[in-house]
Amino acid sequence: MNRKAVCMMMLGLLLAACTPEKNEPPPLPEPVEAVLHVPEKVDTGEEVTVSTTITQDGDPVDNPDEVKYEIWKDGHQENSEMLDAVSKGNGVYTVSKTFNEEAVYYVQVHVTARGLHTMPKSAFSVGNAVTPAEPDKEAQ
Repeated sequence: MNRKAVCMMMLGLLLAACTPEKNEPPPLPEPVEAVLHVPEKVDTGEEVTVSTTITQDGDPVDNPDEVKYEIWKDGHQENSEMLDAVSKGNGVYTVSKTFNEEAVYYVQVHVTARGLHTMPKSAFSVGNAVTPAEPDKEAQ
């Protein structure tokens, strides 16, 4: 090979090596879904079990970083109580608590799993208290 052909081949290899690759961003992960199961109404002094089913892309999440339940009486979120969840397996987590005061209560589960966070919330009544149709602004 002559010198000119070798130089052209080297230049071609050099240019091919410097061509930028298409760097596509990695696909976004499927969201972590948490479905909160809360009774609508319970009796005063009755133990209540709240559960949450956590999934991602339809599969149970059995290794979250954190699952905690925040519970407060209507109008008193500043006095909320944080409770650690108990794993029941297959992506189901629970907490149990007895409510001795008639009132509307809110429960919000804080789920952190696989780099994602979700916080569904629901209300329920203890005794004769009436649960509002939609959560009030103060409770959000």
